[in-house]
Amino acid sequence: MNITLKKQRVSIIVPCYNAEKTLCKCLNSLLNQSYRELEIIFVNDGSTDHSAETAKAYKEKFEAEGMIFKYIEQKNEGLGGAINTGLKFFSGEYLCWGDTDDFWFPESFRLRKEFLDENPEYGSISSNASIFYSQDLTTPIGMVSDYAKNYESENQFVNHLCGQPIYCPGCHMLRSSMFLDVNPERRIYPAKYGQNNQMLMPIYYKYPHKFLDVPLYGYVIYQNSMSHQRLKRQEAKKRINEYYLAVKYTIQSIQMPNTEKKRYLLINERKRIDSLIDLFSEYHSRIPVYYYGFLRSFFK
Repeated sequence: MNITLKKQRVSIIVPCYNAEKTLCKCLNSLLNQSYRELEIIFVNDGSTDHSAETAKAYKEKFEAEGMIFKYIEQKNEGLGGAINTGLKFFSGEYLCWGDTDDFWFPESFRLRKEFLDENPEYGSISSNASIFYSQDLTTPIGMVSDYAKNYESENQFVNHLCGQPIYCPGCHMLRSSMFLDVNPERRIYPAKYGQNNQMLMPIYYKYPHKFLDVPLYGYVIYQNSMSHQRLKRQEAKKRINEYYLAVKYTIQSIQMPNTEKKRYLLINERKRIDSLIDLFSEYHSRIPVYYYGFLRSFFK
């Protein structure tokens, strides 16, 4: 796919599924950015509410501000599938993505872009983020860095593989030329979960990363959000397996020595089994715990 990257432009992929209640907050946060050379790629992932009408109404608002707004509609494929679609359309020198139930702070793109402009050897930069309960979007309850480890390291590949990343999607900005160097097909595995891993791990493997310890994104916890509910066991098992399948696909797609690739695949499989053991231990399911514990012995 031959799309010429536009200097100074920042592209933001916004996947959306049934987000009518939070969409205005998200889109307004993009309209209110101090940096204005923005391209919003809005992917309506089969929404059945009024998300489509809301997004289309914002198209004129963005264009009136000199921003690009691309509206794309598809059948529901999940977050990974929506990001995968959006990747076919971005044209910015820098690439970001985020969730429609969160929002960006006004200096988010300017500060991250300035660092990458001044440090051309870096492939990516991530900011910190404030965590809010949905009932109060003015008073943070914490920072995402409170739940991460080694986030200041310039080598984030192994850290991410071992499940210790800065997890908010809107925290990240990639240098598009380097992203396309490691992902020339503009494609990630269209899993419903794990899209951040697929976007970040290939570029983390090859290029240094910067962490900016400034909150530039608002990560919102909603009382009824699937991300924060206690999932039923079978649904949780499905999510775990799909997440690690996406990571496996990503590792396999990265150009690296075979011995190194095998080691990372084993780490990923061990993490998957550990997650399943934790899941079934929580539900006091002794037989699956013994079964996965037996499997784990093969991955030491």
